[in-house]
Amino acid sequence: MHVRRAEAADTRALAALRVRWTEELRGPVDDPTFDDRFAEWFARESAQRVAWLAETDDGAPVGMLNAMLFERMPRPGASPSRWGYVANVYVVPECRDAGVGSRLMEALTSYADEAGLVRLVLSPTERSVPFYERAGFTGDHDLLLRRPAGPPA
Repeated sequence: MHVRRAEAADTRALAALRVRWTEELRGPVDDPTFDDRFAEWFARESAQRVAWLAETDDGAPVGMLNAMLFERMPRPGASPSRWGYVANVYVVPECRDAGVGSRLMEALTSYADEAGLVRLVLSPTERSVPFYERAGFTGDHDLLLRRPAGPPA
């Protein structure tokens, strides 16, 4: 299994994971336009969003996540800064509890640290709170926050 940044060529794999996630939660969905709508969304969002894809060694998609990037409004006397909102974290059921989610989060948090994001924010489900806490997020469990190590931003 490996994790890599998703790109435009991955829209079908990401869309398939989104369908699988939706059907896991709500049952079968018949939406013949979804792949095209997803590809259009991904193309629009790619300027302000980063995504990762987890795949088996033979290339089958088994997990994903993305983060919306925000640039703070400039402030006099302060350096510009950016932060990210983590969204759409999903791993197929048969690959859960095997480190796939952790590898996805490691890819995201490494990116956030390297890109100098001042924080990552997410809104967890009750079930996912321990997972995010293991990845370094803290908070009141309605909205969790992860700050990189070092001086506060």
